[in-house]
Amino acid sequence: MTVNFLQSQLAQLTEATSIAIARSLEHVDIATPLRSLPIATAYVHQGQGGTPLLLLHGFDSSVFEFRRLMPLLAAQRETWAVDLLGFGFTDRPADVPFDPTAIKTHLYYFWKTLIGRPVTLVGASMGGAAAIDFTLTYPDAVANLVLIDSAGFAQGPAITRFLFPPLGYLAASFLRRPGVRRQVSLQAYADPQFVSADALLCAALHLQCPNWHQAMIAFTKSGGYNFLASKIATIAKPTLILWGDSDRILGTGDATKFQQAIAGSQLVWIERCGHVPHLEKPQLTAAQILAFDRP
Repeated sequence: MTVNFLQSQLAQLTEATSIAIARSLEHVDIATPLRSLPIATAYVHQGQGGTPLLLLHGFDSSVFEFRRLMPLLAAQRETWAVDLLGFGFTDRPADVPFDPTAIKTHLYYFWKTLIGRPVTLVGASMGGAAAIDFTLTYPDAVANLVLIDSAGFAQGPAITRFLFPPLGYLAASFLRRPGVRRQVSLQAYADPQFVSADALLCAALHLQCPNWHQAMIAFTKSGGYNFLASKIATIAKPTLILWGDSDRILGTGDATKFQQAIAGSQLVWIERCGHVPHLEKPQLTAAQILAFDRP
């Protein structure tokens, strides 16, 4: 069931995987301790069999980030992707905090409501940090962990220092500009040919959602996941680390930091690839995840 306001955008999407995930996007009301009313939460669910895979997107992104990876995983496994609180097409209620604690609380109740059994948690970029935080807080919900060019050691986005009144709204508006988003995309890929009109539209669809500015400012002012680095070594789940060897967003140094910090973890380099292997090398990324996480 396509989210209503996306109907008018479908004609502009040209990639088959983009159109498919737009048509698969659903909302479910999730009751949480964060507020008295439920939170309408956006997600996609495909496939069946095995330990469920749960995909978590990066900063200022959405489930569209997994449009190329998800069908490859779902061909063999039950696969979920969810828009984290404050991001994507999940509602942003004015009475809810947009910080890591609220994000993992909301994610836990999404998991409890719709999945209810241990998952392999797959986090990309900021989604990797969210996956680590969730795993450490709710270990019984997680069987395995996959980190794709993950945040956790790196500090939050540089724009954070500008997100205080009166600059907060202006800084968020700057981030919303098409030219700025195009430059970010060019940095994210090793091959600039991936920065297509379809890709740029997928990366910007959620900007139309109500309270995007407010949630972006609130999350960045919270400090994001800057507290996480000292806790990474306490991860006690089988962990696969996938990293593009040409990552210009986080660089490549943190890949070995994760491997050294997480006992027994595996590090796989994705060659000739930037910050988003799940978009730039989806077949290879899917193959690595499925090989690591055999039922």
